[in-house]
Amino acid sequence: MNLTAARPRPKRGAIGMEEERAWVSFYRRAGKDPVIAAEVLAQLDSDPEMKREHLALYLCCRESLRLHQAREARNQRFGRFVRWLLGGLFVRFPANARRALGHGGDLAAACLPDEIAEPATAQIQRLAKSPKVRAARAAFKAPATAETPAAPQAQSETVDSAPRAAQAAG
Repeated sequence: MNLTAARPRPKRGAIGMEEERAWVSFYRRAGKDPVIAAEVLAQLDSDPEMKREHLALYLCCRESLRLHQAREARNQRFGRFVRWLLGGLFVRFPANARRALGHGGDLAAACLPDEIAEPATAQIQRLAKSPKVRAARAAFKAPATAETPAAPQAQSETVDSAPRAAQAAG
């Protein structure tokens, strides 16, 4: 049993007006501040007489809390979307770009035009196989190899002179 409910006290005029102003301010603030709405709702839930007396305030507090929960859920969804978007732009995209650039050499080679068969290359290969050209190359290279520095020639003459002497004696 509630002692204050058992003994109703007569209210003074000034106190009654202040009580009414306080309740009116709760009406205004409960719709804007979910913390105040939760406190007022807890107070009204604890006293059924007060709840009956201020039913509109009770409903305003419920609505305020419901709107606050919906706002929080919307903010969380928006936050997830922003994290996903920024993660894609600043984390996943650069990683994928780095991976793609790693294969960029293969991609660049694939983008190059096909080689065109150069007729001069085929002609050079045919001429290189020709016996006349081989002989001309060998004759051209032979005088170039005979021209060596003076010091090595002297050594080669001394080395070559020993077999000549053996041939002359033999």
